[in-house]
Amino acid sequence: MDKDKIRKEYTNGEITVVWQPGKCIHSGNCARHNPDVFQPKARPWIKPEASTTEEIKNTVDLCPSGALSYYFNNNQDDENY
Repeated sequence: MDKDKIRKEYTNGEITVVWQPGKCIHSGNCARHNPDVFQPKARPWIKPEASTTEEIKNTVDLCPSGALSYYFNNNQDDENY
């Protein structure tokens, strides 16, 4: 599969974080702002159950490349990308 088309999803039941590795520039914003959720050396490296939905949303909003986005599970029209 083409790396630019890979999408991985991680959910805490309320919000789903979408990671597109082909877009990632490894700025580290996610790990610096929410290290409980974004743990680059762990597998899986995104653990959304470790933080609040609001904190996850705020962290994903800081992603400069657009590699991270999210949607709320109760309304997929809220997808952020």
